[in-house]
Amino acid sequence: MTTTSSRRRDTSRMNRRQFTKTATLAAAGVLGAPVLLRGQNLNDKLNVAVIATGGRGGASLGATAASENIVALCDVNESNLNKAASRFPKARKFADFRKVFDHHKEFDAVTVATCEHTHAMATMLALKHKKHVYCEKPLTHDVWEARQIRLAAVEAKVATQMGIQIHSGENYRRVVELIQTGAIGAVKEAHVWVSRAWGWQSAEAAKRHRDIVQVTERPKEEMPIPPHLNWDLWIGPAPYRPYNQVYFPGPKWYRWWDFGNGTMSDLGSHFNDLPFWALKLEYPLTIEGSGPPPHAEIAPASMQATYEFGPRGDMPPVQLTWYQGENKPEIWTSGGIPQWGNGHLFIGEKGMLLSDYGKHVLLPEAQFADFKRPDPFIPRVKGHHAEWLAACKTGATCSANFVYSGWLTETNHLGNVAYRVGKKLVWDHQQMRATNAPEADPLIRCPYRDGWSLL
Repeated sequence: MTTTSSRRRDTSRMNRRQFTKTATLAAAGVLGAPVLLRGQNLNDKLNVAVIATGGRGGASLGATAASENIVALCDVNESNLNKAASRFPKARKFADFRKVFDHHKEFDAVTVATCEHTHAMATMLALKHKKHVYCEKPLTHDVWEARQIRLAAVEAKVATQMGIQIHSGENYRRVVELIQTGAIGAVKEAHVWVSRAWGWQSAEAAKRHRDIVQVTERPKEEMPIPPHLNWDLWIGPAPYRPYNQVYFPGPKWYRWWDFGNGTMSDLGSHFNDLPFWALKLEYPLTIEGSGPPPHAEIAPASMQATYEFGPRGDMPPVQLTWYQGENKPEIWTSGGIPQWGNGHLFIGEKGMLLSDYGKHVLLPEAQFADFKRPDPFIPRVKGHHAEWLAACKTGATCSANFVYSGWLTETNHLGNVAYRVGKKLVWDHQQMRATNAPEADPLIRCPYRDGWSLL
């Protein structure tokens, strides 16, 4: 007689085999031939160029310098640059990241942590020179850039990783394993919400969020440019405007459409990552956004976007809804689930799974009291930068590589596009256009300032 426990062990083994087979085939189908690199071992040191050295750039610098050689430093903020250079006096210094690549033979890998509107520019240069590259989220400023970076990464066959550090944590892995082994059955509905409310909002809403500095229009006055800042290089490919402290230093800039995409592209990179991974998502079929009337200059504090995805292998079609700021799922508002401030909710045929960054629970809890969890089958890593550095040396594929994170970034940006256009978009992912909304084209591919080009 086959016991329940033996059936569970057999199912667990089968799911691990399926996961391994699927991951292998997916890598082969997306990346083509295996990545062939220098044949280094993990004790060899990489020579690394660090583009942006403050904020998240400083985090990349610290994580990389612990085991590798820092040979180039770049920042438009001279104060940040000199501070980093004091730690690495032998490294070349640059203000313009384009000049870094005049010396591309001197380094193996690049980290990019500039502002969002220049991520793709620096990253593409690294890929064109076939350098391993780690880029902070979001990968790009618009949908078209995300597509170009994804395609370039396939061509370059180097180690790539987008900086969504939580992706390397244990909690996300356990959630993915539960969803993909059918713990709650087939998932046809998922919800993701974050409480951050940075951006444009009504005066009434602003009163409820004391951390918001309410700016409603582009400043007309020009302020003196700080002596340590190269403002022209900071603007980069974006439309030029006079310096004003409402843009710099960060994170002020990320609320402005010309430089960022608000909470959606920022926290969406972290939180939409989990359903993307667990549900094997790539491109949506339709996208619909809602919220306050779109502001011409500034991203919204509160909004939501609903995506419809088709079937993926043995997974059924699924609807994913994103909420930010004051917007929350109805089941959250009505008290149908614990009211966590930020979270993911997967609704399956057999139950629900509620998660956030660091914890998760199967619901209703009484129903899953005796549930036997699957054995872990997703490889564990020592850290997000550590996974990338190891991949640079071994030819392994990172879990948040630019193929995976390129699809994620495209989808996040499309939520903002649908919100700004004000209609449900029918998405042709191959042609990269909303077939029913030609007015979305300038938001899908934003124009560049003269003198700047991605390709």
